[in-house]
Amino acid sequence: MAHPPELRAAVRRSFVVERLSLEAAAEKHGVAFATVRSWKAKGKETGDDWDRARQAARMVVGGLGDLTTQVLEDFALLFQFTMEELQDNKIPAIVRAEAIAKLADAYTKTVKAAGGGDGKLAKLSVALEVLERFVEYLRTRYPQHAPALLEVLEPFGEELSRLYG
Repeated sequence: MAHPPELRAAVRRSFVVERLSLEAAAEKHGVAFATVRSWKAKGKETGDDWDRARQAARMVVGGLGDLTTQVLEDFALLFQFTMEELQDNKIPAIVRAEAIAKLADAYTKTVKAAGGGDGKLAKLSVALEVLERFVEYLRTRYPQHAPALLEVLEPFGEELSRLYG
């Protein structure tokens, strides 16, 4: 079924400007997700990259500060999702500890880059860097303790965020 160009434009606007997910934009306008995904792919082929437009809209709407905030929010969601995935006990404890260390490193770097002059973010960044180094130390010197570390790491991370976030 052919859709009017106005509907495609409305879906694109919801994705780009309103920052809805592609799925949510499709649902909002009553269009099948596969159709919206196809519109987005065809747009990219013809020079209308919806993702680039979305990034540009972030900067235009709120400036660099809002862009930084949005990047941090996006990263925090990804961080949380990854931590939830790492709760799978089928993954060996040492592998989970290594993944957490890498994730902490990425978090530290992201917070440092975004923090600039924000003292609380800077303190949180240092705290997470120390935590990352501790995980690496434990992983190499005392790998048998990785399961215990995993048990306390997440609640301790929440405590750090509460104190410094």
